[in-house]
Amino acid sequence: AVMKLLENSSFEALSSRLCVETGESRILGRIESYSCKMAGDDKHMFKQFCQEGEPHVLEALSPPQSTSAASPSQLGKSSEDGENPLSDKVCRKTLFYLITTLNESFRPDYDFSAGRAHEFSREPSLNWVVNAVNSSLFSSVGEEFNSLGPELWNAIDQEINLQSCDIYSYNPDLDSDPFGEEGSLWSFNYFFYNKKLKRIVFFTCRSVRSVPGTQNRPEISFCDLDK
Repeated sequence: AVMKLLENSSFEALSSRLCVETGESRILGRIESYSCKMAGDDKHMFKQFCQEGEPHVLEALSPPQSTSAASPSQLGKSSEDGENPLSDKVCRKTLFYLITTLNESFRPDYDFSAGRAHEFSREPSLNWVVNAVNSSLFSSVGEEFNSLGPELWNAIDQEINLQSCDIYSYNPDLDSDPFGEEGSLWSFNYFFYNKKLKRIVFFTCRSVRSVPGTQNRPEISFCDLDK
């Protein structure tokens, strides 16, 4: 495999706690850590991926969802500095890592090889991401998240050093969205990429409406799949 899944007992324990029935909905969450060190076969795959563009050519990402919450004065200020906050760019090597992480995490059910840069965003603020995740999970899990939240962010920080990360999100087109199925209430997919550590922590979670009568029926979810 290109991206090696790193063993992390804290993440495994947290992932099992992020798979819960709340009565009205089911939460399906997972946190995983991947190494970005390429071996021989990986370099060959990377070369193939880069045939469409040079490794260091920058490709445009979509604006992060957080910019929609930014005030016009903030946006104006940024553009005066010569930076357009609504367009960020990513080099193909990083894009390769993001797409390959998705492939590893969701295989064999989904293939993201045809993913494009515009389906990803770079998140400018760690605080915004933390708040977005916390509010989604708190709204679904309730009081239980008061203890889970700090543990979760502490475990991610220990694995990846959040202050040194670039944070990306995956916001796919509806037809390629693994979470775009009927009954999906919300979902998020965040990548915490630490270049120095050559490591990505992938945090994916979704909430789906519970179908009446299925609460007690055993069901294999992607939380149960052995890697």
